[in-house]
Amino acid sequence: MNKVPAQREYFLDSIRAWLMLLGIPFHISLIYSSHTWHVNSAEPSWWLTLFNDFIHSFRMQVFFVISGYFSYMLFLRYPMKKWWKVRVERVGIPMLTAIPLLTVPQFLMLQHVKGKTESWHTLTFYQKYNTLAWELVSHLWFLLVLVVMTTAGLALFRWIKKRQQASITAFFDNVNMAKLTVLFFALGISYAIIRRTLFILYPPILSDGLFNFVVMQSLFYLPFFILGAQAFVNPRLKEVFTTPSPWCVFAAVLGFIAYILNQHYGSGDAWMYETEYVITMVLGLLMVNVVFAFGYRMLNFKSARVTYFVNASLFIYLVHHPLTLLYGAWITPVIHSNTLGFITGLVFVVGIALVLYEIHLRIPLLRFLFSGKPVQPQGSPQPSA
Repeated sequence: MNKVPAQREYFLDSIRAWLMLLGIPFHISLIYSSHTWHVNSAEPSWWLTLFNDFIHSFRMQVFFVISGYFSYMLFLRYPMKKWWKVRVERVGIPMLTAIPLLTVPQFLMLQHVKGKTESWHTLTFYQKYNTLAWELVSHLWFLLVLVVMTTAGLALFRWIKKRQQASITAFFDNVNMAKLTVLFFALGISYAIIRRTLFILYPPILSDGLFNFVVMQSLFYLPFFILGAQAFVNPRLKEVFTTPSPWCVFAAVLGFIAYILNQHYGSGDAWMYETEYVITMVLGLLMVNVVFAFGYRMLNFKSARVTYFVNASLFIYLVHHPLTLLYGAWITPVIHSNTLGFITGLVFVVGIALVLYEIHLRIPLLRFLFSGKPVQPQGSPQPSA
């Protein structure tokens, strides 16, 4: 256990906040994209579809690398049981709070908008359970995955610590992006094989909401989570990610083109989803370098404004989804320009989310429920993140 706080990584704080806040334009652009969602505009927009695909292709991979980095940093600071308790509280309490306060009302609203309230009684017990699993977890899925990864981290992080102490770090001491790309390409192939095997043996399991979140999503993002932990341990690996690489930028552009082509020409009845996972596994790795290198040079400073949005990012992300659906259901049909509707949606959602954030700051119980951290008495020092 090491009680000395690590040096503050301002650029990682900023990147994490921006990735969280990118969920707002992602979901608003989803309304205006060609992808079928809960609510859609009358006519899709090609540029908002492209914008939506761009965010979706890398955002969460980079986010889980940062989560792994900070999770391992805290793992070294606390005893193991306390580490697990602190981490699960900080992601589990906001998730459990958001279900009754946000996703249940969101689900009821969507049932009304889609006119499905009358047909609810016709569903089987499993259909009701599975619908609720998808709809009540909804955009909170990454918090559930973090709980799973934190629990798995009890064993994984202990293994990483033993490797560190034994100095068995030859791979990461000599690592470069080419080696990592080959590794993550192999991991993408492995994940695709697992998914295809499940599809052949028992296809309905892939439509089960809880199985998708707890097993499939956790399996896909686990390599990025572990990579983040290794970046904290190994300065060489962190240097690889924070050093600008024109090759990574070029390869990421090619990867995104491949992603778009697969979206456009792929077939869900064939290998479209398996191909997508291989592409996004590699593209996510490449974008770790692109995003970290940019952030290290442009966002590595202390700023009261940045700190505000770092602290607000989780709350804003939690409340933005029902606000976006509310906007899409009742305001989008009134605005006939997709671009104007997108901009108006950003102002609507961000504006209301910031007002709600300021209100919740003044209510200690809500501050605790939406952060998972005990409210500090006035005048007491704030703990390091």
